[in-house]
Amino acid sequence: MNNTISPNHNGEPGNQIRFATGMCPLGWLLVAVKPTGVCAIALGDAPEDLTTAFQDKYPEAEFIDGSLEFERIFAALRQFIDIPEQGLALTLDTGGTPFQQRVWQALREIPVGATASYSEIARRIGSPNSARAVASACAANPLAIAIPCHRVLRIDGKLSGYRWGLERKAALLRRELLYKKQLIEIG
Repeated sequence: MNNTISPNHNGEPGNQIRFATGMCPLGWLLVAVKPTGVCAIALGDAPEDLTTAFQDKYPEAEFIDGSLEFERIFAALRQFIDIPEQGLALTLDTGGTPFQQRVWQALREIPVGATASYSEIARRIGSPNSARAVASACAANPLAIAIPCHRVLRIDGKLSGYRWGLERKAALLRRELLYKKQLIEIG
């Protein structure tokens, strides 16, 4: 795990943002933290690609080696991937527009093992004709896993668009369904 940068949310020097990469059951994971909370969680195939994409958002940043505090965050994310029902106890800094924030909050209300369509989310947030805008908000989600955009499907129930790859979306849904099934069998 490595790297610290010091831009504010718009990439200008100012607020400190630390980030690190590490492995998880879904491949490589990048986590970034501002003083206000976790501001990015990204999934990918190579740490270099994740790091480059993140650094490109902050061209004015000063990069410094990272922190051991990320061990706790990575452990929480790995546990959440394995046992999603436990929830995720991290302070999040979502950023985003008011519309995106409404969408992301609606996504966080979808129960583990359940799914919704883009149209359903649009209705839930009081914008029934904004399914495409909901899809765009899902695509802009900066917090993979923590904001579960993987639980949103096309209206026909098929997988579509996932910023971190359809294979990861399918894997997350399989894990959640398997975990939910195990709970039902135990109960």
